[in-house]
Amino acid sequence: MKRMIATIWVITMSVFVFASCGKAEKEPAELTILAAASLTDVCGELEGMYEKEHPEVSLTFSFGSSGALQSQIEEGAPADIFFSASTKQMDALKDEGMMKDDSITELLENKIVLVVPEGSDKGITAFEDVAGDKVSMIGLGDPESVPAGQYAEEVFTSLGILDQAKSKANYGSDVRTVLTWVESGEVDCGVVYATDAYTTDKVEIVSTAPEGSCKKIIYPAGITASTKHEKEAEDFLSFLKSDEAMKVFESYGF
Repeated sequence: MKRMIATIWVITMSVFVFASCGKAEKEPAELTILAAASLTDVCGELEGMYEKEHPEVSLTFSFGSSGALQSQIEEGAPADIFFSASTKQMDALKDEGMMKDDSITELLENKIVLVVPEGSDKGITAFEDVAGDKVSMIGLGDPESVPAGQYAEEVFTSLGILDQAKSKANYGSDVRTVLTWVESGEVDCGVVYATDAYTTDKVEIVSTAPEGSCKKIIYPAGITASTKHEKEAEDFLSFLKSDEAMKVFESYGF
């Protein structure tokens, strides 16, 4: 009789354990977001906000120049959302069939500014100064892959001083690299986004790109065609467009 009771107890516990396992919490869906380097700080704040409200989703951000991120998607890197600093890279991926067309939205706008190290005594006050003796070296994003570098070239072309600017340029792999050079004084000045300049007290904005000297700086975001988490990606994109998220973007200068 004791043996039978023990056997029944083991069977009962086994059924209980099996049932408990069946009710185990589901692992969060992991969304991979490839985002422009200039979004690093604001996305860090938004990540915490979203994951707190949506524990069923885990966000993984990878930051870099928009051109480099475009190449990663083209080469098959796993990504659910692409958040670019320029429509150029987004349009290219869309034309290649690598984005879900109806998901793409022009989310933010930014500005291009000329910055110098805090306390600089070079007397640099305008983009035109890059052509003169006040500037020996300027930090620029590599125009091959960095939208900020492409916008900078548009500005210098508009001012008729592109050749002079290029002869003094030190090119960075993304806009945050350029900002770091200016902060440390490795270059006399640099061209970055206004939002980047707002993240540090080690640089000073001395000029904003003249009106009409470059295209509008639009940040589009969209869902990749290869995503395996379309519903979760749609929900996160909706969050980015929400009033709650927009207030955060605005606080960072967008």
